[in-house]
Order: sequence, then structure tokens, then C-alpha cells
Amino acid sequence: MLPSRPLGRSGLTPSTLGFGGAPLGDLYAHLDEATAIATVEAALAVGVSLIDTSPLYGHGLSEHRIGAALRRSDRKDVIISTKVGRVAEPFAGRGDGSGYLGGLPHGLRFDYSHDGAMRSLEQSALRLGVDHLDIVLIHDVDVWTHGADRIEARFAEAMDGAYRALDRLRSAGAVKAIGVGVNEAEMCERFARAGDFDTMLLAGRYSLLEQPALASFMPLALEKGIGLLLGGVFNSGILATGPVVGARYNYRPAPPEICARVAAIEAVCIRHGVPLRRAALQFPLGHAAVSSLVMGAVKPSEVADQLAELSAPIPPSLWLELKAEGLLGADVPVPG
Repeated sequence: MLPSRPLGRSGLTPSTLGFGGAPLGDLYAHLDEATAIATVEAALAVGVSLIDTSPLYGHGLSEHRIGAALRRSDRKDVIISTKVGRVAEPFAGRGDGSGYLGGLPHGLRFDYSHDGAMRSLEQSALRLGVDHLDIVLIHDVDVWTHGADRIEARFAEAMDGAYRALDRLRSAGAVKAIGVGVNEAEMCERFARAGDFDTMLLAGRYSLLEQPALASFMPLALEKGIGLLLGGVFNSGILATGPVVGARYNYRPAPPEICARVAAIEAVCIRHGVPLRRAALQFPLGHAAVSSLVMGAVKPSEVADQLAELSAPIPPSLWLELKAEGLLGADVPVPG
């Protein structure tokens, strides 16, 4: 079975390998329905106990597919995480701009109000086919999504609206943990200082390539007992593929300076007989604040590969050389 770690002070103990539902929403390609559902089942079969999704992912398609897999599995041991901040409008027309190649033909609108959060959760429960949710995250309140000119209004709306709704549900025992899911460590820190959160899902900002969350936010998370879920540990792909032609970083083609840094990291990995993706997958678990890695997959074999890479040995000398080469800071925690 997979190892597990406490999720801060929430009382939940997810597996260190979690399942991320974004690709199941037809993010980069139209997925075969049976294969998508089988991938979730494969994750559950090897002991993955955390499944994270969102209404954004395929405009609800990810939640539908995960719900189908849950109906074939033992629900009681699975920690389900979803998000609020967008409300579906089935008859409004989908429009474009979500970034998903496929998905359901339903529109989405931003809504971080109290009532918007409650409506979003009701819609998610119906799509998933469940009567409760374990973790609920306020989604995408960051500059990346809304721009610098709108972020203050969105942050205020989320704290006055969605946060109050989730805090009330947690107090009533309807959800076990509340948090935020964003792409920016600075916003995680703002939320952590503004409210009482159990967990935060941070994508891309603590990886083998870069650790901007390390200096300020992660010590604060430890201080406040906030358990971290990490997404994007491959930085949108380049830490899995290496700096090949077409490699992606932050959802876009990787710029030359990023390719050069990854090439240097990969060279160290090669000298120690360790695949780059293995080092990238295991590295974030060296930090005590990290509870689980939320990893996407679109076929069962990818889940098996993640499990194998997570459990394969890495010599301590690899981390030492990365530090000696200046590719990791001297004070960056590493596994082992």
C-alpha cells in the first residue's frame, strides 16, 4: 500500500500519491470514456486515497467520470476533493477560453459569493453522485486567472463569501477540510493569514525546478498546521519529458532559460542513474508541510508508472550534487 501523511490538522490522512482529475476533462485530447474511468479505478486499486477534481475540468466532465468510477468502488475510504468559484450554467452555451479541448457543453461563470459556493457544491455532488465531500477548495483566486486589476476584488469576494460558506459547512461537519487551490504561493500566503484553512493545493510553485513557496509560505503552513497538496510537480511537463522540442512549462512552450536549467538538472540525474521524472516526483515529499502529490493520468499504465517512480530508490548523492551545482539551494529539504 502507498504511504500516507496527515493533512495538517484536518484529521484526514491521504496517500502521498493523489489523483488529479484535470486531464479527465479532455484537457489536451478527447479521452475514451471507458479508459478514463478505468484510470480512476486503477488509482484506487493501488491504494490512492485522495482524488481531486473541479467543475472547471471539462466543464464538469471530470466530476462525471470520477463519479462513475466511485460507483464501482468502495467509497468509504476515498477522500474526495473538489472546488468552488465557478457555477455551471447548462443552457447558457459553453463559449471558449477554458483551455479544455473537450468536455461538457455547459457554460461556467466565476462566482465566489456565499450562495455561489453553495450552488457550486450542490452541482458537484450531483455530478459526482455523492452525499458529502471531504475537502473543498476555493479555486483560482490568483493573478494568473483574474489579472492584477481584479485580484483584490476577487480576494475580498472569496473571503466574504465562499470562505464563510465553507467555514460554516466545516463547523457543521458537512465537510472535513477547507482550503484554496491556486498557482501562486503569494496568494496561498494571503489566504493563510486571512482565514482558518486546513489545506492548500499549490500548483507548480514547489518543484525540482523552482521553489518560490519555500521562503515564506511553507514555513507559515507548518506554523499554522496547513497540510499542502502539490500539483504541477512536473511544471506542466518539462520535468517529465526533459527539455525536448515542444516541452511545456506553465502550460506554454518552455523558454530557453527554463530548458537550460532543466538540462542541467537532468545531467546530474543521469550521472546518478536516476530518471529526471523520478527525481521530480520524489523531491517535493522532502518537505514536512507536503501531504500528497496530486498527479494527473489518462490511462491505467500512467498510474502504475507514477507508483513505480515514487517507490524507486534515489541515492542521497544526487541531492548533494544538485546542491553543489547550485541547482538546489543549500537549505532546501530533500527526501531521505
